[in-house]
Amino acid sequence: MKPMKLTVAVTALLGGLSLLGCTHREANASPRSPNGANQTTSNFWSHSAYWRSRYNSHRHHDAQHPLRDALPNPRLTPGALNPAVTQADIHQTICVRGYSRAIRPPENYTERLKRLQIHEYGYRDRWLRDYEEDHEVALSLGGSPTSPRNLWPQPHQVTGGWGSYAKDRLEARLHWLVCHRGLPLTTAQRALASDWIAAYQRYVGPVPHNRRLRWNGG
Repeated sequence: MKPMKLTVAVTALLGGLSLLGCTHREANASPRSPNGANQTTSNFWSHSAYWRSRYNSHRHHDAQHPLRDALPNPRLTPGALNPAVTQADIHQTICVRGYSRAIRPPENYTERLKRLQIHEYGYRDRWLRDYEEDHEVALSLGGSPTSPRNLWPQPHQVTGGWGSYAKDRLEARLHWLVCHRGLPLTTAQRALASDWIAAYQRYVGPVPHNRRLRWNGG
């Protein structure tokens, strides 16, 4: 092949490869990115990626909340009672083994409510696993099973140890006092609805024990 024809052929080949490369880049550009930003850059601003950027995907410990998150917001969660439970019938209702389990609302209901209330409470941590959808007045002490006024997303881990597992211990203690030691039901209900930390210090002890408890009465 003559030198002139060889030069023309090489130039044409390089031009074709360049055109193919441009076509490939255009095909892989994000449709929402007019400048051809790649998929990773686009996903950085998505809601799910935003939270992944602040909290590791594979955390082994729950997020630590400040002490102010230990108590429910009284405006959002003032507490609500179960009209089927009264002092006169505690030995036919809350003091019967398995009663709380029988009236507990389905998980799909509490999980949907948990998502909504995490936003209402303004928590920065959006991981559902970091919260218990807690009954402010426990089911085992005559709290309403389904009223949103009695349910709130309680953090598992709070500064000082005042997390959800500590409240479970208080509920178990109050249940025992009501059913076996004559503590008035209304006293236990008020203790939970007003300030459960103060109630814990009075009925359990000054230092919280925030380890998971095998208790199904909350």
